[in-house]
Amino acid sequence: TPLERWAIRQACWQLEQWHSNYDIAKSLVIHVNLSGQHFDEELVAEMRSLLADIPLPPEVINLEITETMLMQNAETAVSLLNRLKDLNLRLSIDDFGTGYSSLSYLHRLPIDTLKVDRSFVNKLDTDPEQVAIVRTIMTLAWNLGIEVIAEGVESIKQQAQLNALQCDYAQGFYFSRPLGAEQIEKLLQESVAHFTPHPTAIPYKATSPSERKEL
Repeated sequence: TPLERWAIRQACWQLEQWHSNYDIAKSLVIHVNLSGQHFDEELVAEMRSLLADIPLPPEVINLEITETMLMQNAETAVSLLNRLKDLNLRLSIDDFGTGYSSLSYLHRLPIDTLKVDRSFVNKLDTDPEQVAIVRTIMTLAWNLGIEVIAEGVESIKQQAQLNALQCDYAQGFYFSRPLGAEQIEKLLQESVAHFTPHPTAIPYKATSPSERKEL
């Protein structure tokens, strides 16, 4: 929709300004949740135009689609994702594990990241079966060369369990509530003067499968 297109451009312009104004922000990546209406043929041309207009490296733009969107028309989705990957954009499957089974297509998708749905994360510290499910998803992703983000982390115990599982990244209210642009700008300004990350807020990041211990 026009509103979604406007929102993506505004967000990318904002990220470009932060990259230009703050060295510490150059590692920031923007994640864009796509709706089913926006995941179509026009998206490829739109993203090509955006990259021509905004001086951002494509690798800092991560487009997210849900598993359900992917499987509504799997063959078309595979084609669209490959064309988006040709632009060097990063691609993610959001809410993985909650939609239709995409396992038969997963190895064909040019996906960089799987985002494990919060429903599997919220009982990690109390339910061994949930731990087993998350471990299985992570192992599958790693074997395909895909990174993993755990969604919905809300406690230090959940984060500790994810560290024990050697999850690549985590996100959730435990780290921060959603912030507006002005709040992020203030954090960047403060970080320029003094930046000391909280040790529990740094998720495990393995640079290669060989670095991960056997789970």
